[in-house]
Amino acid sequence: MFKFIELLKPVVRITVFTVGVGAVTACTAIYRNHGYVPSEAELAEVKVGVDTRDSVIEAVGAPSSSGVLEESGYYYVASRIRHYGPKRPQVVSRELVAISFDQRGVVRNIERFGLEDGIVVPLERRVTSSSVEDKTFLRQLLGNIGNFNPAGFGNSPQ
Repeated sequence: MFKFIELLKPVVRITVFTVGVGAVTACTAIYRNHGYVPSEAELAEVKVGVDTRDSVIEAVGAPSSSGVLEESGYYYVASRIRHYGPKRPQVVSRELVAISFDQRGVVRNIERFGLEDGIVVPLERRVTSSSVEDKTFLRQLLGNIGNFNPAGFGNSPQ
């Protein structure tokens, strides 16, 4: 019996060590980067009042998004999101570069915004709720018993 216990000691140590390392690495923060924002050097190549929409795309690349209207600007957005264990992902930093144009398509202004300049707006999916959610098939069928109108069937006057 004592030999068996002596043989289990290294196995128990290895198991405890593995579980400890697993617990420590499971709580390590994971960062994900989304989007692209041009650097200061790239933005320095864009001249206000000189460059056009096409020359901006050549200098700094295609925008992450653009405005709905044709005269609106280009928007470059980059976000850094931290995932930490079972917690909800958290936006750590967000940077936005907005390049606006005038009616001729020439650069009017270049602005840079950070997360500290605004608030995080969570995007939500809006779904219209239905009254069928909590009702079983049999309950729906029996609920229609009093709603039958025989005048709706057969020949209707035209």
